[in-house]
Formats: sequence, C-alpha cells, structure tokens
Amino acid sequence: MRHRRHVVILALLGVFALACEGGADAGPAPTGEPRPGRPSSMAALGDSITAGLASCAVYVACSRNSWSTGGADAVDSHYRRLKEANPAIKGRARNFAVPGARVAELPAQAASAADAGSAYVTVLVGANDVCTGGIDDMTPVHTFRAHLDKALGRLKKGLPESRILVASIPDVYRLWELGHDDANAVRAWNRGVCPAMLANATSTADADDDRRRRVRERIDAYNDELARACESYGRRCRWDGGAAHGVRFSLDLVSKADYFHPNVAGQNRLADVTYPGRFTW
Repeated sequence: MRHRRHVVILALLGVFALACEGGADAGPAPTGEPRPGRPSSMAALGDSITAGLASCAVYVACSRNSWSTGGADAVDSHYRRLKEANPAIKGRARNFAVPGARVAELPAQAASAADAGSAYVTVLVGANDVCTGGIDDMTPVHTFRAHLDKALGRLKKGLPESRILVASIPDVYRLWELGHDDANAVRAWNRGVCPAMLANATSTADADDDRRRRVRERIDAYNDELARACESYGRRCRWDGGAAHGVRFSLDLVSKADYFHPNVAGQNRLADVTYPGRFTW
C-alpha cells in the first residue's frame, strides 16, 4: 500500500531486491503443444499485494511470492497451479503490479499485459484508492469505475481471447478489528500504514468510528464496481465473487513488518480463494 515513508525504506533496501524478485521460473519455456484449454502465458496487474511487498526477508516487492505469478515453492500461486496442468507456461508469467498503484495506473499495466500477449490476466486493485491520507482523498466511485473500464477495455481490445480474473479488495476493516488491541500492530500502523482506516487505531471516538465506517463503505462500493465491470466485460472475465474480501484472516497471515500486507501464508490464502477452478479454459 502507499506509505510516504516507504520511499526511503525502499531506497535503503533496494540493494537486496534481486533476492526477492523473479515471479516465475527462469529459463526458456518448454517446447511442445500445451494441454488443451490451459493458458501458456499470464500477467498480474495491481498494487503491492500482488507485487508481494513484505513477503520476503526485507521490505521490498517480492514477486516470487505473489499469489498470482509467484514461482517460489513457498506459495502455491495461480502460475504454479497452471504450470502443473500446462508446462508450456513455464517462464511466461509477468508481474506488472506496482507498490502504491491506484486504479488510475491500471490502464498502463493493462497495456503492458496486452503487449506481452498474456493469455490469462489477474487484476487486484483498489486498496490504495482508500488507503490515503483521509476520507476526502479517497478516489470517487465514478472515477474508480472509469479507470477500471479503461483498463479492461485495453485488455479486451488487445487480448480478445484471453481470460481475465478480477479479485475483490481485501477487508481492511477486519484488519483493524483484529489489530487495534495489539500493541505491535498499532505501533506499525502509526508509521503511516493506511491512515484512512488505521490512524488512531485505539480510539473509539465517534469521529474515528465514522471514518472507519466510511472507508469500509467505500471498499464495498469499489467491490461492487469491480463485479459489475467484470460482468460487463463478458464471459471471458470472472469475478472472484468477493472471495478475497471474505477471507476470515488472522494476524498470522500478515507481515510483522507492517501488519498490513500478506506474508507468505497470506499470499497462499489469496491464491487458494481466488484460483478460478471453474473457468472453462
């Protein structure tokens, strides 16, 4: 998610980034015909969740642990599941997700996925559109939908035969419910983690309760638009049915670095609930 202090942290730790990067297996893809119906390439779009931020030993993007395109043994990602069914996808998973990205940046990511010719594309975006400095900074719902439609339009034009998965935004309010009495979580959040929801985490004042309620409602509104946009896209787009949002996660599934981003176990859980096993590939 977007934190102002992350810029400094990322700069200091950038030297370690290569140890955490590399979403899919290196090396050339195997030759031969792919199994019928399974994609031979894929791409991931979104923000720091999909980029795997905070899932490695250092606080950097770690796409090898991504729920979508991750190639690490620790995460049973969509990519690894697809590779079992179709080895031709090996080395053909691209992760275009960027920490801090909002929905306004999704069309550019979609263009990259189209240029790559990705046969399967995952989309998880919206948390940064609410995790802002305050209520008034949240992306308006109609603006959110406009950027989303533009991104999906680019995918449909550039990848008319590809499959699209749209995942719901996780329940940040549940995170507050779980962590507002945890001193370590509150200490981490006080460094500027998702202030619209998590600022003054221990407060039960009416103003703070109202702020959290409004953020929760905005996430629900975004998820409604994600579902509708996918339905409008047509039969090649699958909405996760609110599965990512509905995960009854615990603090054991989030990084102890910020008590916000999924750790390896959290990335695995996201992969489990969002994998589109019912796709007619």
